[in-house]
Amino acid sequence: MTPLEWYAARATHWTAERDARTRAATIYSRLRLLTFGAGLALVGWGWHTAGSPASGTFVLVGAACFVGFVVLARQHARVLDHLDRATAGRRLSAVGTARLARDWATLPDIAPLPGFDLETHPYARDLDIFGHASLTKWLGRTSTIDGARTLWQWLLEPGDPADAIARQTAVGELAAGREWREALAIEGALTTVSSAELSRFLDWIAVRPSAVPAFMKAAVLVLPISVVLLLGLFLAGLVDGAWWLLPLVVNVVLSFAFSPGAYRTFDRVSLGERALTRYGAMLELVCGAPWTSPLLVRLRDAMSAGEPAPAGVRKVAALAAWSELRTGAALLHFPIQAFTLWDFHVLFAMERWRRRSGVRVPGWIDALGTIDALSTLAIVRADEPDWAIPRIDAAADTMAGTAVGHPLIAADRRVTNDVSLGPPGRLLLITGSNMSGKSTLLRAIGLNAVLAQAGAPVCAAAFSMPPVELQTSIRVQDSLELGLSYFMAALARLKQIVDAASRHGSRREAVRGSLLYLLDEVLQGTNSVERAVAVRAVASHLLDAAAIGAMTTHDLALAGDEPLKSCADLVHFTEQVHADGTMTFDYRLRQGIATSTNALRLMQAIGIQPR
Repeated sequence: MTPLEWYAARATHWTAERDARTRAATIYSRLRLLTFGAGLALVGWGWHTAGSPASGTFVLVGAACFVGFVVLARQHARVLDHLDRATAGRRLSAVGTARLARDWATLPDIAPLPGFDLETHPYARDLDIFGHASLTKWLGRTSTIDGARTLWQWLLEPGDPADAIARQTAVGELAAGREWREALAIEGALTTVSSAELSRFLDWIAVRPSAVPAFMKAAVLVLPISVVLLLGLFLAGLVDGAWWLLPLVVNVVLSFAFSPGAYRTFDRVSLGERALTRYGAMLELVCGAPWTSPLLVRLRDAMSAGEPAPAGVRKVAALAAWSELRTGAALLHFPIQAFTLWDFHVLFAMERWRRRSGVRVPGWIDALGTIDALSTLAIVRADEPDWAIPRIDAAADTMAGTAVGHPLIAADRRVTNDVSLGPPGRLLLITGSNMSGKSTLLRAIGLNAVLAQAGAPVCAAAFSMPPVELQTSIRVQDSLELGLSYFMAALARLKQIVDAASRHGSRREAVRGSLLYLLDEVLQGTNSVERAVAVRAVASHLLDAAAIGAMTTHDLALAGDEPLKSCADLVHFTEQVHADGTMTFDYRLRQGIATSTNALRLMQAIGIQPR
């Protein structure tokens, strides 16, 4: 079954499930209304005919109707939950189909999380990591906030190549579990947890002091027992005075004095409990998965060591429910609190849970986020079975790819090319006419390098590379805020790249891999004479720093000047001019320098006649 067929089959399944659950929900809704109305009528009639032989029967049957109403309400809630899941599954199938087609209008937008500085990032904007037709939009929404944060860190801050290789194995195993990943994604789609909600709960876990003084631990045991004993003695006539009122008054005073601190804790725990309960189904999925890849096993074990994550969530959920006596049964809360100091018992139980299990919660969430990120990358592996598993070799000095394509272009429109960058001391110089595909090739190389170092498959038939620090200058913009013209912005970007190459080159023996640069039309905002001097200077710095990379240019004369003359591998794109005067592009990379230009023809194509 192809990926497209799989999504179509799942859409059919979830549509049928949704329709069936909708019909069932309608039936349950009507039955609830019927049983409640019948119960109300029967109990009312039994009350009205009190004293008659049948009045008791009416009341009993009416009470049975109310019991039936409660049972039906519970079943109705389950049906509605299944309906929500079917709706989410159907929506995910539609997103999967849109992902295959690169249907950017249908794919949901992805907003960057706070904490990621995209303005000064060395390649995020140039390679369309975020935005409308971007890598993150194509990968899709993760199930958790931590999953998004983890995934984006992998895309924006490549780590040790050993980590990427470990992720490749995990991604391969997850790719085979389509229905498991779908179940995780459905739970994530039904989860609405903000980072602020989870942060407040995690802040409480990190706080060690109790919300009330230490002596209250003894008071919550001694005072309620004293009330019960003295009240029992008073009722039995063994004491004359109502001495039980003294500890009762002390209970009330202590409650007014220290309950605000307890309630602040209750609010944080209830918020965190709701967040974790929504994560509960995902934690159950992870802890019950029969994985074998080392990374997935380690992450699953991190959730199962000691008290398993699902059990810990159930316990804090119960504690949060107990804390809601003050809101759920306000009339009963005051007498129960006065006699038993109920709120403080719940508070101390929460603090015991925090000491025993709460310290594991950040680890649970972090592990779930990592699995969530891996599951997102596994979608690529499953949906693009022909893509290559990249080889990342710390000893390599060349990036080489066979049939390399742009991953964000649909397969029916994508053109692939063989590419080789390196070894140090060489650069790939790409020439060609306007619109021929030079910038697209740079982005294809860069995006595949990003995917490879994240642990994902790449859009190529074969792909190998050293670990690289990626720097690009493709889409330079001026800045009114910083007072930078286009030319100064381009210079600033080039300086960052040259400085990075120098730093990387100076510590070559201490690090693995290379600096990879991708430069599009260096300093195109200045005159050709000065630009040629600048390009030669930039190329010299990068070659001396042992960086590898590619550079595009319209200036064909650059290839005949040093250092490019002796250090550049020349390739080019070209256009095809037909007999009727029309012009097309095949986007095929050819050896050597470009032999044609097309600026004047393009002007004529849009109706501007050169003079």
